[in-house]
Parts: sequence; structure tokens; C-alpha cells
Amino acid sequence: MSDSPTTAPQVAMLWEDADPDRVLRQRFGLDGAGAAGRWVCSLVGRVWGAHDVACERIVLSDVNALAWLSTDDGPRLAKWTRSQQRFARLQQLAALTGWLEGEGQPVSALVPARDGRLQVEHDGVSTGVQRVVRGELLDVDDPAQVRAAGAALARHVALARWPGGVHLAGSPDYVDPRRALAGRLGADSNHLPAPAGALLRRLLREAPDLGGAPQLVHGDVRSANVLCRGAEVVALLDLEEARAEQRVVELARAAVLLGTRFHDWAPVPGGVRQTFRAGYESVSRLSPAESRWFDVVELATSWAMVPTGGDPTGWASEARAVTTRLGS
Repeated sequence: MSDSPTTAPQVAMLWEDADPDRVLRQRFGLDGAGAAGRWVCSLVGRVWGAHDVACERIVLSDVNALAWLSTDDGPRLAKWTRSQQRFARLQQLAALTGWLEGEGQPVSALVPARDGRLQVEHDGVSTGVQRVVRGELLDVDDPAQVRAAGAALARHVALARWPGGVHLAGSPDYVDPRRALAGRLGADSNHLPAPAGALLRRLLREAPDLGGAPQLVHGDVRSANVLCRGAEVVALLDLEEARAEQRVVELARAAVLLGTRFHDWAPVPGGVRQTFRAGYESVSRLSPAESRWFDVVELATSWAMVPTGGDPTGWASEARAVTTRLGS
């Protein structure tokens, strides 16, 4: 077990413009950065049996926290939440990630606690601890990394073999992509210029039925969640958006969102999307029906990402390029 750390960790917010110390007190019941560091170090020492634990920094988001720790057995990441409605889902995701590791998939699996649990519930929080996987976030300007990311996603169809089935606690119910997109178009198509809306409706009408049951997919494949070492993908991180979906829907959505990180949401050029898809198809070819649906989802997702008001990173320009390419 560790001694209490002598210096307080750095604490920051992931998304919100809020005071981290106030968030720690109001949402986590911890009296500032020093208390948060002592709490997580003590927990990892007692429950995971780690020694010489020190907390370097903590990032907060809503009622969730991520802490970077050093221990006698190497660096660790501790993630915890006070959102009790997510506890059952986190237990399932812990088991799923461990299973994927056993299947040889590049993931960041949880370290078992002293009693063997992967996700530990205690004192109103649910906590997991991971080893730190060494690498850098996907660089979308590196074609070799982009191609490797596509190939890694194709191999991630191992999720389809998960014996726990396609339903995870807290996931939205599966909706056929044709019905989902038609419903979205019917509810609000004001963001779509008339030519793009007409093209999307035509492509959707002409797209063949995909057939086949949905499978479990990662749900959030983008630069922020793809860890690389050179041209090798060493981990697909953060399965918290995993859900039942058609694989081509995930592939096309990931191609559009591939360049996004935490505070840097910008589109990637069409050539990057094509390289990503080529990497995927080097492992698992799309069927003719899936190829048609890739176009539908790419177009719909591209326009869905165009912000209202200012567009400093050029989503509208990229969406217009997709419209021109698919409409020609």
C-alpha cells in the first residue's frame, strides 16, 4: 500500500469550462486536488495491492474521472464514475475488454483487483484500473497509420463473436439504418442544402437491404481512441460507446470522424477516408450492398457534423465535396 502523496496532482476539465476544485467538491465529495490524489492512491493501494502509488494528474468530465498514476509495477490509469446507472454497463464492458484481449485484439484491458474483480464498486463509485499502453494518438496525416487503423477496425469484428450477445446495459435499441436515417430526414433536414438532401434521399431509396443481424461494434473509432506505435495500432481505446450496429455504418461514420480528438474536431479530406477504407477492406471486403450503404452513411454523417453558425474547421466544405463526388 502507498503512503499519501506529498504533492497535489494537476486537475483539469476534459470538456467543461468549470473550476476543477469546485467540481471535485460538489460532484465527488473530495476537498480539492490533494484530497483527490490521496483518495485514488489509497484505493489503488488497498484494493489492487499496488505499492508506491503517486497521482500525477486527474481529468474530470461530468461525474467521471481519469487519473494517471505511477506505481512500483509501472504506470496505471484509474477511471471512476459516480453515475450509478452506468455501473452494470461498466461491468459488462470490463468483461468484454478482457475477452477481446484474450482474442488477441489491441485493447487496454483492466488490471484485476486483489480479489479478481475487473470493475470494483465501492462507496458509491465504480472504478477500473488499466496499464498504460505506450503509443501516440493516430496521426491522420500519416497514410500508413490511417491504413493500419482501418485494418485494425476490420479485425475488431471479433466483437461479433462475443458470447455475451449484442445487447449491453445502457445501449440504445438497435434501429435499422434505413429507418434511422429516414426518421432523421423527416424530423429535421433544415441543415441540408437542397441538392444534398435530394441526393441523400435518392441514395437511401436506392440502397439495397443490408440483410443479416447487427453485431456489437466499438462505436467511437476516431483519432482520440486509436493508439499507434509507428505504423502499428497498439490499442483501440474506450469501448464505452459499444452497441449493436451494422459494421458498414460504423466504418463509414469512423471514416468521417477519424480526425477528431478532444478539443480539435475537424474533418479529414476524402483521400484520408479512402485510405482508411482501403485498410479495412485489405482485411475484410465490403459486399456490394455494404459499399452502397457506405456512401449513404458517409454523406449523412458529413452533413450532420456541419455546425450551425461558424464553421472554422471546414465541415461544410468537406460535406459539399462528398455531395459533389457522390452526385456525379
